[in-house]
Amino acid sequence: MAQHVAEQIVEQLQRAGVKRIYGIVGDSLNPIVDAVRQSGGSAKGGIDWVHVRHEEAAAFAAAAEAQLTGELAVCAGSCGPGNLHLINGLYDANRTGAPVLAIASHIPSQQIGTGFFQETHPDRLFNECSVYSELISTAEQSPRVVHSAIQHAIARRGVGVITLPGDIADLEVAAAAPLRSAFLPATCVPAEESVRQLADAINSADKVAIFAGVGVEGAHNEVVALAEKIGAPVGHSLRGKDFIQYDNPYDIGMTGLLGYGAAAEGIEDADLLILLGTDFPYNQFLPDTPTAQVDRAAEHLGRRTDVDIAVHGDVLPTLTALEPLVKRKKNRKFLDRMLKKHDRLMNKAVGAYTRKADKIVPIHPEYAASLLDQVAAKDAIFTADTGMCNVWTARYINPLGTRRIIASYLHGSMANALPHAVGAQLAYPDRQVISVSGDGGLAMLLGELLTVKTYDLPVNVVVFNNSSLGMVKLEMLVDGLPDHGVDVPQTNYAEIAKAMGFHAVRVTDPKKIESAYREAFKHHGPSLVEVITDPNALSIPPKITGEQVFGFATAISKVVLNKGAGEAVSMARSNLRNVPRG
Repeated sequence: MAQHVAEQIVEQLQRAGVKRIYGIVGDSLNPIVDAVRQSGGSAKGGIDWVHVRHEEAAAFAAAAEAQLTGELAVCAGSCGPGNLHLINGLYDANRTGAPVLAIASHIPSQQIGTGFFQETHPDRLFNECSVYSELISTAEQSPRVVHSAIQHAIARRGVGVITLPGDIADLEVAAAAPLRSAFLPATCVPAEESVRQLADAINSADKVAIFAGVGVEGAHNEVVALAEKIGAPVGHSLRGKDFIQYDNPYDIGMTGLLGYGAAAEGIEDADLLILLGTDFPYNQFLPDTPTAQVDRAAEHLGRRTDVDIAVHGDVLPTLTALEPLVKRKKNRKFLDRMLKKHDRLMNKAVGAYTRKADKIVPIHPEYAASLLDQVAAKDAIFTADTGMCNVWTARYINPLGTRRIIASYLHGSMANALPHAVGAQLAYPDRQVISVSGDGGLAMLLGELLTVKTYDLPVNVVVFNNSSLGMVKLEMLVDGLPDHGVDVPQTNYAEIAKAMGFHAVRVTDPKKIESAYREAFKHHGPSLVEVITDPNALSIPPKITGEQVFGFATAISKVVLNKGAGEAVSMARSNLRNVPRG
């Protein structure tokens, strides 16, 4: 019996190591879905079809799997509205550098360009959120386009999209598929002159600070060794947290609006700032300090802040070449001062809500996050919703070198945590996966709770429910605007989850948080812990500007003038303890 194009594509994906495809079935996608069925599923060496409730979730799940494994993951959507729903999750995957292949099925090929039912042009629409996007027009063309899409996604760490009309997928194969071109990623070694320039700058500076990003993955020990040798405090970006914060005696926290600790002051007071593997986007948090930058992507060099020394290379080979050229610094005063500052801020600011908080109602989200860090497994995978959940996980969840924390850090989408958790749990069925969800994000893709239950995944959903879009509220207040449109009626997500078959509990008493976590994490199957938190607890940046103070004060005065004095006083009490002090 002749093989069809759809079956050939599924075989190509199998040879690329793909184990599952996330998506929703639909008429134009039916040939692919049937080819997946014929593959026999992963139990027989084939591919599983993972039925999600929204294609956006399919793309997020694939993005999480690809981020965590480093291997190709796949999602799919039917023609028109189906594949359009993929776009938000694909933006997240592409910006994160996750190797994802998206199958965007299309209307019958003879109808393209006629305004046919559900007609869109996926090969155009996905250009901006992919490293490769191509329309398959013939059976002869298909195998090489699929091969190219796979190679682009893996080699360029991004999204490859194939647009596949349903009738083409159902044609008989007309050309053999190319052999799988497996390869090991190359190391980007810096030029010797660039390394010498960096060494000279370090040796000439009295006070050096390091700011590390995701690019330091695999170079943790070398970064710490450099910091020790030159007496440099080490700050980090949110994406860099997993790879540099743990086992690092020179850590001074994170800068930015979500930041904590002494990182902001440390990088400002330095004579030389070294950016290692980071494309930190918030240039307002980067100081006018002589700066060196090391990055394997040459296009990143100098695009956020002026760079005096640009080093094109991976962090590990750069530091290996740099080490013998750098002189040990005897003066440790700058490092010691920053470490003491960091310790003070961590105890006064970040630690403020976690002391004696077991008696405070409504529950402080910081306290709930701190307990979560203590109770979670040492190798847990956390997925965090954008907004306040990013803040609490950044400040209170310790990576330990064995955990992972992923989120929509660069795309900043709501509702990412739950579908990310689906992909994480399927990729690592034996590891504890915790979705740290805000009530706003959970509500947006609430149907994915059904996906978790359908496959009886042991995903642990922890919902921080403040019935508010907390980060947006903070943004409004900082801009001098009274908050409006950010609060929603209280919803009992624990009851909703119970109706879906989850082990679920709602916590309003802070003394019961820890036991609720422990019971949920012991449950064999899906669980949900809903923590009712203080809606007025807002993230306070580690370094507050006059403009931010003015904006907050102006907004509070407007709240009072609009007869919201009670809310204003409540908000002040909730946040007073979290204002950083010297």
